[in-house]
Amino acid sequence: MNQTADGCTPVGEDQLVGELADLCEQRAHTYGLLSRLFRAEVDGGTLAQLREMKFPARTGSDVVDAGQRMMASYLAKSWGNTVTELAVDYARTFIGHGVDAFSAAFPFESVYTSEKRLLMQEARDEVLAIYRSEGLEKAETWREGEDHIALELEFLQFMAERTAQALRDGDESAAFRLLSVQRNFLTDHVCAWAPMMTLDMRKFAQTDFYQGLARIADGFLEGDRVFINEVLQDEEGE
Repeated sequence: MNQTADGCTPVGEDQLVGELADLCEQRAHTYGLLSRLFRAEVDGGTLAQLREMKFPARTGSDVVDAGQRMMASYLAKSWGNTVTELAVDYARTFIGHGVDAFSAAFPFESVYTSEKRLLMQEARDEVLAIYRSEGLEKAETWREGEDHIALELEFLQFMAERTAQALRDGDESAAFRLLSVQRNFLTDHVCAWAPMMTLDMRKFAQTDFYQGLARIADGFLEGDRVFINEVLQDEEGE
């Protein structure tokens, strides 16, 4: 067994690659959960799964920790009408009353990046082109624009899963290309508008569940962007 000069056993490259693959799988899981919670109202099955979740006391992000405390507290007090209460709050938060483009936290990139806050604008075309460049198309059952936050998060889930698989297959070149795509997508798209949406969520949501979701999304997305950037900088510096 090889040791360093100070007597400590060095961490092997295979171990580091394995740990990075594990982290990418964890990232994919989080993206999948966030995508589900933004996609539609919480149903009974999802609520049951959330109640079984164990939220870590500390994640390394004060914003995520605060959000998880709010969500966990809400779930601990959930009752028979919780699904209905959350459905009402989902509609209030993300759909609004349809009075104008400022009456809800509309979950579309185009709303937050177009001058008149309209749907199906340039942002939608850009993310659709990115999806297709990676061989992806939206499901036929999906009726919303491709720049919906749930679809953007699902794209990142898929890319994180592909990255983990590439690492486990020993294809580090492919893995770092995929990470580069994720970094650019976060920087140019998700992190460029999602903070504005989550700020609106804090304005309109009346349950601690969606108040917590806003904070979890905020902290996780920015933290993941920083994480990927550091991984790529380390790789580029070698």
